[in-house]
Order: sequence, then C-alpha cells, then structure tokens
Amino acid sequence: MMKKNFISIVLLFITSSIIAQKSQRIAYIDMEYILQNIPEYFEAQNSLDAKVEKWKTKLDKEARAIEVLKTDLINEKIILTKDLIEEREEDITIKQEGLRRLESLYFGPKGDMYNLRKQLIKPIQDQVYSAIQTIASRKKYDFVFDKSGDLVMLYSNKKHDISDLIVKMINIDQKKQEKKDKIAAKKELLKNDNLSDSQKEKIKKIETLKAKKQSDRLARIKQIEEKRKAKLKERADKRQLLRDKKNALRKKLEEAKKE
Repeated sequence: MMKKNFISIVLLFITSSIIAQKSQRIAYIDMEYILQNIPEYFEAQNSLDAKVEKWKTKLDKEARAIEVLKTDLINEKIILTKDLIEEREEDITIKQEGLRRLESLYFGPKGDMYNLRKQLIKPIQDQVYSAIQTIASRKKYDFVFDKSGDLVMLYSNKKHDISDLIVKMINIDQKKQEKKDKIAAKKELLKNDNLSDSQKEKIKKIETLKAKKQSDRLARIKQIEEKRKAKLKERADKRQLLRDKKNALRKKLEEAKKE
C-alpha cells in the first residue's frame, strides 16, 4: 500500500512539473460514479453476482460434504480396517482435488467468472473508455486521471471533473441507437404490410416488449439518480455534522480558556 502511495505521489509530482513547464490541460473522472449511472452496468453486474453466488453455493456444498466425510472417518476410524481407512482417505483426497479443480474452473485466471465478466461488463467499460477518448480529443486534454483508481489525488478541483460529461455522452449515444432501432422497426413494418394477422401480432408483441424494456430502463435510471442524490445528501449531512462538532468543541475550549 505504501509503495502504491509513493508511486502515486511521484506520478503527481512528475505530472505537476510537466504541467508547470508546458501548461498542459488535465481532467479527471470518477469511474465508479460513471458506471453507477449506467443501468446496463447494473444489469450486467447483477447477472454476474447471481452467477457467482450460485457457484459459491455449489462449492460450499461440496466442501461441507468433504468435511462430513472427514468427521465420519475420525469417528469410525477405530472400527475400520486399515484397507477401509485408506480407501476412505483416498476418496476424500479425490473429492478435495475435484473441489480445487471446480474452484479453478469457476474463479481461475481464465475461468468462468473471468469469461462472463468479459462478456457482460467489458463492452460497457469499452463504451466508457471510448467516450473518454472522444471527449479528451475534443477538449484537447493531455491527461485524464481516474479518481476512483489507485492514483491518490491529494486535491481535485471539481471544475476538472468530466464524469457527468462522460455519462451524458453515453446516454446520448444510447438514445441515438434507440432512435435508429425505432426507425428500422418502422421500416420493417412498412415493408411487411402483406404479412398475415398472426405475423403482425408477433411483431406487435416484440414492439410491446421493446417498449416495456425502455420503460424499465428509464425507471432504473430514475432509481439510480435518486440513490445518487441520497448518497450525496448523506455525505453532506455527515460533513455538516462534523463541522458542527468541531465548532462546538472550539467554543467549549474557548469558554474553558476564559474561565
């Protein structure tokens, strides 16, 4: 940890020197804040968490079964022959190796969790990075730091925070894509005027489902925004409480000095 902090401070010092010499433009983002404001990220994260929970439950069940076998062996060892003891110990060893393989299959470096995360979350992260690069290029920023990363920001001026700009850009891109999809769907309907009633009904159901998904998405966005505002209010209240405590303590000390 100290090594990371040292490296971060050195990086900040070097960056500050460069900025002082060349007057370069900088900005920063809060990746956690950005991802929290993208409903698709929450959906992907929830899907991943549900799968991880399922895998952990299976691993826990296997581990408990092995512990039962171990306990039974300890309790029955006195009445078992040497061959039976060795057979049971071998069975336990095989099950332990199987459990380790299963754990590696789920949570290993190239395991199911890695692949599922790549499949669900990486496209969203790529979208965020693409938006960052676009804005950095337009605004001619030389450096864009991530406030939520390992880099320790000892001070950050809010005017350099482009997180909201990133979120807005992603939302605009998504709305553009939704508009394109609607236009494409309308064209498809016009093209298929000669469809049978059952085919038209099927298309209608698909459109209704799409509309519901859009409605659910907007509801999630509203919920996320409400949670974000609640967190900001909670932080502000805590800071105010801390200030009040400090002021009360200062007054108390001042009164004690006067006495």
